[in-house]
Amino acid sequence: MANERLRTALLQNGLTPQSAAESLGVDAKTVERWITKERVPYPKHRYALTALLHESEDYLWPEAAPRRQFADVEAVYTTRAEFTQAMPPRQLFEGATTIDMSGLSLNLLCQQYSDNDLLKLVAAGTTIRCLFLDPDGKHIRAREEEEGHNTGVLTSLTEINIRSLIRLQNKISARSTGAILIRTYDEPVRFNITVIDKKTCITQPYLPSARGVESPTFVARRTDQPGIFDTFAQVFESMWSTGKEVAAE
Repeated sequence: MANERLRTALLQNGLTPQSAAESLGVDAKTVERWITKERVPYPKHRYALTALLHESEDYLWPEAAPRRQFADVEAVYTTRAEFTQAMPPRQLFEGATTIDMSGLSLNLLCQQYSDNDLLKLVAAGTTIRCLFLDPDGKHIRAREEEEGHNTGVLTSLTEINIRSLIRLQNKISARSTGAILIRTYDEPVRFNITVIDKKTCITQPYLPSARGVESPTFVARRTDQPGIFDTFAQVFESMWSTGKEVAAE
């Protein structure tokens, strides 16, 4: 049987199997098989298609959708490395209108996404809010000790990332309709939270005595029912409202 939902979603978004294949980096015949032979794509390709087509995974491939305890939890990855392989930053942030991030050093954005791509987002109207753990605060030093780092390791990385964003702020064209906003907080670091377009929430807890890269990742999509998305989106907004603004130099 053909996957008529996938065929229709492509047409509604002005895409052909060839153009979709180019966006995903696969062969056009592969996309044709997904449609005509109802083959189920690999998870990373399913995620890319849901973002491209603005449809949910369980709508396009109901037989592949995982059973969930919470209706809005779309995926769970055992480590951050596994997550970034399945959902690379370029794929996550491309075309976003709002990106909200809180955590420690925010490496997903600052170390894994290029300056040029960030400036392109802002020029296109994207507003990016970044809430860093205060590099001058006591809680970043506590986290360094917990992870077994030498004093200053996480502090220096966070300072570098903040300064890189300040440098980009100074490069933003006056014609740009977007913005990069930076704040800091000084509380125990519990989660990395990334909210994209008020629809997708990526949550990464910090584990005791383990580096952040070793922690699991949860991906939730906003629905019309309360869920994980709402919980962590509200956590971000609460932390942002009390954060200390970092002014452009």
